[in-house]
Amino acid sequence: MTGRRSGRPLVPAYLSTGGVARPSRNSLERLSVLTGAGGPAPAGLPAAQHAVLEALDGGSLTVVEAAALLKLPVSAVRVLAAALIDQGLVRARPPVPSAALPDRDLLKRVADGLRALKL
Repeated sequence: MTGRRSGRPLVPAYLSTGGVARPSRNSLERLSVLTGAGGPAPAGLPAAQHAVLEALDGGSLTVVEAAALLKLPVSAVRVLAAALIDQGLVRARPPVPSAALPDRDLLKRVADGLRALKL
């Protein structure tokens, strides 16, 4: 198939997920952090799931970052990641709640103070 102007192939998302339309767990959000479990990929793993494991090799990505890297819809990556979590090949943690993030004003004051020290 030919690609769109954005460079994404015109492949329906359900083909990359093996026909599965919904993830097996609802806890995966767009900003959930995915980390590979570090074990070898089992034989017979679908190509799309193997691509997710390769993207996570040696690091962590959010669901959205993995989707952008793999050029797949976020919904498809959620399905693929949920299947890998169920198999114990990937770990996921929820995103940091906004209440736990530092205050923007405080960060701005610290940055301004550091800039003042640099001069």
